[in-house]
Amino acid sequence: MVLNFANSTELLQSATKNKLYGKMVAQLQKDFGLANIPMEFSSNSDPITLKTILHEKIYVLILEKFSDYLNLLYIVDVPEKSFKDIKVTDVVEIAEQVSFLILKRELQKVWLKQKYSGS
Repeated sequence: MVLNFANSTELLQSATKNKLYGKMVAQLQKDFGLANIPMEFSSNSDPITLKTILHEKIYVLILEKFSDYLNLLYIVDVPEKSFKDIKVTDVVEIAEQVSFLILKRELQKVWLKQKYSGS
């Protein structure tokens, strides 16, 4: 599976197609919990809803709880070099790009677990 996606929609479609969407949602829930950020993600929700909820939460964290935002990025383990590719425009656009980086990292985690767990 190639983990090189153009946007969040493409990434979520691939996760669904490869039957990793539920595991990715569970990983998101786990990482938000570890960061002490209350979020309820449901594997029953459609990918567009997930993308919207995540984008809105990242937007609020950037504006109102920046230290929680940084802690989340640390826990999710988003590579620092990925941030160099973010085009600084406005906060809405930055939140969208960061949401994509988080989804990309979470998909990578579940894909690697599945690949190397033998199941």
